[in-house]
Amino acid sequence: MKTQITDMFGIEHPIIQGGMHFVGFAELAAAVSNAGALGIITGLTQRTPQDLAKEIARCREMTDKPFGVNLTFLPVMKAPDYPGYIKAIIDGGVKVVETAGNNPQKWLPALHEAGIKVIHKCTSVRHSLKAEAIGCDAVSVDGFECGGHPGEDDIPNFILLPRAADELKIPFVASGGMADGRSLVAALALGAQGMNMGTRFIATKEAPVHDNVKQAIVAASELDTRLVMRPLRNTERVLRNAATDALLEKERSLGANLKFEDIIEQVAGVYPKIMKDGAMDAGVWSCGMVAGLIHDVPTCKELVDRIMAEADTIIGQRLAAFRAG
Repeated sequence: MKTQITDMFGIEHPIIQGGMHFVGFAELAAAVSNAGALGIITGLTQRTPQDLAKEIARCREMTDKPFGVNLTFLPVMKAPDYPGYIKAIIDGGVKVVETAGNNPQKWLPALHEAGIKVIHKCTSVRHSLKAEAIGCDAVSVDGFECGGHPGEDDIPNFILLPRAADELKIPFVASGGMADGRSLVAALALGAQGMNMGTRFIATKEAPVHDNVKQAIVAASELDTRLVMRPLRNTERVLRNAATDALLEKERSLGANLKFEDIIEQVAGVYPKIMKDGAMDAGVWSCGMVAGLIHDVPTCKELVDRIMAEADTIIGQRLAAFRAG
């Protein structure tokens, strides 16, 4: 299937694995890329630029296909060594960077000079237009359904994607609620050039996370996510667990007096405990509503092949049948 996204990134299928904290290691990125999609290493999961350089080299040993690196620009007191991370990406010969969080404008000249394509994650049309205006090559449009940070507008993809298609000149992919061939065909019909999957790729054989995490996603329905940190305007969609309930209770009881320090126990430094150790109540962790569509743990190749076969059947048979006669 050829789209502007497959052409831009040099991939076979218009499917991207989004950056995910303590999930996007070389093993997963390589497996996704080897399946013909675009795997992504999560830059800030690597503690230093040197660690990221090693992870890129490790991924190179596992695949000769294109893969990318996610770099999230966080509003924090002590910023990570972004120049160092950018240098590791450029020196590692990576040709795709997925940016997220704050405006990436100051880093674009160096990335573009190195021949790197930049796709920026956006949760609204206005942010997507800003990304286009500053020179991003593509955007990943994140609907309200997505795991992680859906923004504060609460616009689901059935509205957000066609709105983006109406306004944008650069290509975009659909993110949030994407799981299968139906998702891909729907995204294309609404104007996207492909889709980005996060939660669905966690529940794969090669995802280097504890089996407890994968089984929690398989067991969950579309009703099992919650929105946390909304009063702090840092909304995150997470899977419901004991830590989520405790955090939401603090939000209720403290009301307008809530500060980040009040919930730090549930959100800070919890990902290694959950993703590596399988301690499912150690804290809150990002998960999309799409969990309701995830019922197995295939290999990345099995998943991508299944998605493309299903999309092909929908386009070639089911939709074509409506035009018969």
